[in-house]
Amino acid sequence: MATLPPAHRPPGPRGHGHEIHTLDAFDAALARPGSLTGLRVQSVDLTDRTFALLSATAAEAVFLGCPMEPEAAAKVRADGALVFPPVPDLPFDPYRARLYTPDELYDGLADEGYGATPDARAYAWFGRTRADGDIFSSMLRSLHDDAVSDALDEHLAGARVVGVMGGHATGRGTRGYAGAARLGRTLARAGLTVATGGGPGAMEAANLGAYLAPFPDAALPEALDLLARVPSFTPSVTDWARAAFAVRSRFPRGGASVAVPTWFYGHEPPNPFASHIAKYFANALREDGLLARSTAGVVFLPGAAGTVQEIFADATPNYYGSLGAPAPMVLVDRAHWTDRLPAWPLLQALAADRPMASRIALVDSVDEAPAALERWATT
Repeated sequence: MATLPPAHRPPGPRGHGHEIHTLDAFDAALARPGSLTGLRVQSVDLTDRTFALLSATAAEAVFLGCPMEPEAAAKVRADGALVFPPVPDLPFDPYRARLYTPDELYDGLADEGYGATPDARAYAWFGRTRADGDIFSSMLRSLHDDAVSDALDEHLAGARVVGVMGGHATGRGTRGYAGAARLGRTLARAGLTVATGGGPGAMEAANLGAYLAPFPDAALPEALDLLARVPSFTPSVTDWARAAFAVRSRFPRGGASVAVPTWFYGHEPPNPFASHIAKYFANALREDGLLARSTAGVVFLPGAAGTVQEIFADATPNYYGSLGAPAPMVLVDRAHWTDRLPAWPLLQALAADRPMASRIALVDSVDEAPAALERWATT
């Protein structure tokens, strides 16, 4: 399958060239003329750089969640910098400079179970604060989600991204799960970046397929057999996640993909097969951002209300051309999308006489989806 051409959709990374995410980058900035002037330093521990901060020029700089000694903070403020200090006792970093990894979100799973992990603790915090009306909590969630969007833009810059949408209820060990995994593997092997909603079911399967793309074909059925022993995240997220990490241990250093889950549906845990996880508190930002960044098209596997919503959320900018040229949309399973949930006839009616009409397709099986996308590879 050929790789798909770039589309004119989301902008590139915001603040590119002005952000400092590591201590090495901070030290390198100190050696340049103008020193720290105008830079944005994001979640870098500067407690051992007091002398440098006292000596540097930091006019118009912004320090986001950077621990530093009081005298250093006073100096950079006197220079005209803005200092947003770390927030104590939070289970997440609202200023984080990079996407999550499965190991980060599931830290502590092996020894203490899911309840002790950063992912579970962030969901518990969200549950306590989401309805309390506290503007400080709301601000922290917004800061976090904007930082995640920034990191996601930076990670995907220049990538050809194919979104794979589908139901969370597709269980391990089912035909639908295996098909979604084959799809993810095929897309990844074609050089595309697979992006999913990051949860269980079809989303996990597509990320699994991308993870196993570098391995021989026989790795996938072996992994599917291992995972089928724990078919669902209910009743035990711990057992479900441990089964996934067992597959990762069996096949280490797998291929890359992206997951975009949300703590809004935090009872559905993030799947551990995506290499990069952009987890949000706000579900609306998550859904819109995932679709907008799927510049090479979206494949919609059988699903229910959530997947129907995603179809028409994707159709809207394609209909109006608000993000540029319409991106491909491929719906999988003719019976599902014409009889059980007849989204296809409505999508066809919307697309009639619009540029998007030539960019939508309905296929019978998941194995036909890559070929449907390939039709647009040279257009």
